[in-house]
Amino acid sequence: MSNIVAIVGRPNVGKSTLFNRLVQRRDAIVDAVSGVTRDRHYGKSNWNGKEFSVIDTGGYTVGSDDIFEEEIRKQVNLAIEEADIIVFVVDVEEGISPMDEEVAKLLRKVKKPIFMAVNKVDNSMRDANAVEFYNLGLGEYYTISSINGSGTGELLDAMVEEMTDIIEEETELPRFAVVGRPNAGKSSFINALIGEERNIVTDIAGTTRDTVDTKYNRFGFDFNLVDTAGIRKKSKVKEDLEFYSVMRAVKTIELCDVAILVLDATRGFEGQDENIFWLAEKNKKGIIILVNKWDLVEKETNTMRDFEAQIRREIAPFTDVPIIFISALTKQRIFKAIETAVEVYENRKKRITTSKLNDTMLEIIKHNPPPSNKGKFVKVKYCMQLPTPTPQFVFFSNLPQYVKDPYKRYVENKMREIFDFKGVPIVIYFRKK
Repeated sequence: MSNIVAIVGRPNVGKSTLFNRLVQRRDAIVDAVSGVTRDRHYGKSNWNGKEFSVIDTGGYTVGSDDIFEEEIRKQVNLAIEEADIIVFVVDVEEGISPMDEEVAKLLRKVKKPIFMAVNKVDNSMRDANAVEFYNLGLGEYYTISSINGSGTGELLDAMVEEMTDIIEEETELPRFAVVGRPNAGKSSFINALIGEERNIVTDIAGTTRDTVDTKYNRFGFDFNLVDTAGIRKKSKVKEDLEFYSVMRAVKTIELCDVAILVLDATRGFEGQDENIFWLAEKNKKGIIILVNKWDLVEKETNTMRDFEAQIRREIAPFTDVPIIFISALTKQRIFKAIETAVEVYENRKKRITTSKLNDTMLEIIKHNPPPSNKGKFVKVKYCMQLPTPTPQFVFFSNLPQYVKDPYKRYVENKMREIFDFKGVPIVIYFRKK
């Protein structure tokens, strides 16, 4: 699991530009995965071989200037509480503002590594002007220009030096994380499971991350339920703050094998649920969706079918995800939910032998090859599963550059149909033989 870096600062100092720069470095290395651009405020980055998560607090602020101050204060407090490293961005053009002083006052009390990035420094004159930021009492600063990237290398070098290798507690047991927006019924779901069965073996005070794992047994299967919902103290941050739920979800999801996303049926599948879904997909976790409070919904003949269809439209193209309608209150289908999570966990570990893969997939590709491009025909010679912790496959061909996304999706869907990868993001690469 990676360190979490939070970018804080008042509006319009260039936080999002810096965020994009940090995250794009990563995108340049890894194949673009369809659907990952949906959450603009969370990304993964890699520098000098260290992978870390980046959160841009700026994208979440809404409202007028007077609301801004309160919002920024909340976000800085949350970043202080949740992140491992904080980057405080200020603007050399405007100099020190009262809001910068406010943020600095909060940051001066913090024991975590803090990096002050003086942005928009793109000439020597501005470099000299940056000296005034010493007055914020945060010590050394880094001059950068997040638009053209100058200075960001030095900043990253220094940040990566401070990153600790997070040793996850050794646990052989699969970890199921219960995630979702506030008040969707995460705690009720966990209590419904645990309250009835009472076969908790031990409470392990969580890993370094302050979540709590409950060891649990069902269907002769041991697993850890990772709950960040009910057990942690209510933060100083308002429960309904969008940023709050994303920040919490980032940690929980990075810790788990399968993310159990709990929705509130009375509210539908909203933007925030979608953010958490793509977060799990981006981290290649198993996913199941539980539509909770189903007992409260007025039903007609096709209510369930229509509700499910709407969710699948929102999560396209990754629609091969179990959706289960539950009620934590009446315990309706809660064990079905856990049974499904176990299946998804097994799917995520699945290994397919190279001979079986080639026998099956090459035949399918032969009957329906990739469309020709400029009179050139793509021939796929061989395929194999990569030795990665999550299912990734490589197909070797003469002209991989001509294989477009729709065809990759066709191959992925065929593999899902044949080998059953329900609930698991799979990655397919086409490479030169």
